[in-house]
Amino acid sequence: MAILPIRIWGDPVLQSLAQPVTEITEEIRALVANMFETMDAAPGVGLAAPQVGVPLRIYTYTYFDDDDEPWRGHILNPELWMEPIAPGDPDPATEAEGCLSFPEHKFPLRRADHVRVSGTNLDGQEVSIDVRGWRARIMQHEFDHLNGIVYIQRLIEPYTAQTLSIIEESGWGVPELSWTPEA
Repeated sequence: MAILPIRIWGDPVLQSLAQPVTEITEEIRALVANMFETMDAAPGVGLAAPQVGVPLRIYTYTYFDDDDEPWRGHILNPELWMEPIAPGDPDPATEAEGCLSFPEHKFPLRRADHVRVSGTNLDGQEVSIDVRGWRARIMQHEFDHLNGIVYIQRLIEPYTAQTLSIIEESGWGVPELSWTPEA
């Protein structure tokens, strides 16, 4: 297994529609294993294949609830249903979200509290996930990546202006920038 470089905002793969996985090969299995290793090293709670430069509809996820119960998995070719997003501005204290492709920054973003995701796993078996709260947030965030959306594109003011300043100051917004987590 290997830790993969994570693409930073501005790389075209992050803003492109990912393609379906048509066959589960050893390369796909290795990619998923490497995505878990990369996500854990980052550390992150989710990682989509486009974030490591692979334009395929795959993501991994991991999350520990308050009772330290692990929730960990992967999904290929997911489909997402979500309840309507509650109106109003996001709460900076409870709805702050970050992204490994926009590292070291968090911004509040309103998301749906309940989602269902369906797809397949590496064994070709159907997977169905029905979650609420932070688990639902993770599913939406990673699903967005598969559709070429990075969470900063969903922010409202004043956060949009803040991200533009960060992009300019950091020199992001250009192809092939990445960072590699430590092992």
